[in-house]
Amino acid sequence: METYRSERRKLARWRAAALAALWAAVLCGCASYNGSSLAPGKSTLQDVLATMGKPAAQWTLPDRSMRLSYPRGPSGYHSFMVDIDAQGRLQGIRDVMNQETFNHISRGMTEDDVVRTIGPPVPAWTNYFAARKELVLEWHYCNESSQGARFDVLLDGDRHDVRGTMSWIEDCGFGPCACGR
Repeated sequence: METYRSERRKLARWRAAALAALWAAVLCGCASYNGSSLAPGKSTLQDVLATMGKPAAQWTLPDRSMRLSYPRGPSGYHSFMVDIDAQGRLQGIRDVMNQETFNHISRGMTEDDVVRTIGPPVPAWTNYFAARKELVLEWHYCNESSQGARFDVLLDGDRHDVRGTMSWIEDCGFGPCACGR
């Protein structure tokens, strides 16, 4: 009986990995998933838009540079921030769904600061808890152990500034969800 369960778990993990790979292939057919064909210092804003598509959000920074946000979800595990200088040249592309970036989210940051740092949260997972006057924003990511995880930012419901953060591993019914890095 235990061998049967073990085989079912392996099959379920294999199916989840295959589905994730298929989903990534579908995304790559429409636009470049991560902009890997773009060259910092050479590619232009127009190249980025032609390659990666329309961003989910964009900000003009004080020095007239721009930041574009490309979350690849809600089922995806990545969110790319693209920085464009004031002359319209690509400065860099980075996946911000990782612990290093999450460590920059700190008490007192505003909701806008958080979104400019890690991109828009998954809308369906945003919740307001009236009794605690707390707004919770949530993102999907692949942790260092190649497990599907979620990162939550807890905001004061009145001031909309960071009260705290937390991460947790997703359970696919047979254990942690595999996401592959």
